[in-house]
Amino acid sequence: MNAQTMMICSGKGGTGKSTVAVLVGAELARRGKRVLLIELDSGLRSVDVIAGVYGKTVYDIEDVLCGRCEGEKAVVQSPLYPGLSVISAPYEGGEVRSAPLARLVLAMRGYFDWILFDTAAGMGAPFTAAAQLAEHALLVLTPDPVALRDGRIVADALIAGGHAQDSVRLVVNRIARQSFGPKAPVYDLDECIDTVGVRLIGAIPESTALQLAGAQGTAVPEGCAARTAGAAIAGRLLGERIPLTFTGW
Repeated sequence: MNAQTMMICSGKGGTGKSTVAVLVGAELARRGKRVLLIELDSGLRSVDVIAGVYGKTVYDIEDVLCGRCEGEKAVVQSPLYPGLSVISAPYEGGEVRSAPLARLVLAMRGYFDWILFDTAAGMGAPFTAAAQLAEHALLVLTPDPVALRDGRIVADALIAGGHAQDSVRLVVNRIARQSFGPKAPVYDLDECIDTVGVRLIGAIPESTALQLAGAQGTAVPEGCAARTAGAAIAGRLLGERIPLTFTGW
């Protein structure tokens, strides 16, 4: 087994990147894949709550990268999503360094099918370290001009840094009926795609159920439109041909 690596990134904060990382990781796991999600957003930890491992972590990614513990000691199985494992970011401090992160990935690749990096917003050290290791990138944006403009900058940086155009894919998150139209800041999904300049892999609707699950550390309920959209993204990553639809609209 030799895990595929994928980073989940965004240009600006508040796009729902960490929620999407857990959602897609959980859906890959539901398809029988062993998934490790490594949270790199030091000081802004949230994946532990969203994945349901809050209070269960003893070590975090900073402990691993500094050599205070071996990687496997920081891995926690999600009780909400079988097959999904998490290494959390520290609550404060910490610095993501490329070389020790690369050693961790090398040690873990044989035990997982997918290793996901939940990076910090923007293009700081977590982004740079993940970009050096990730074979794929999901760029999570909301349908607003600022997020799309910043997303274009991130996409251009990834491609200029050696990522193939087709390895960088766009996820438009938190879509509502009022997101598009002649009176909205963004006219339609095509404008999102054209602005960012990479192919669309999924569109996730605004979902109160998804927000509540993430905030409360519970599983996203079956039948939730956002979960269905996440499942479609996971399927497309695995090569399935799944039409793009706005589930639940």
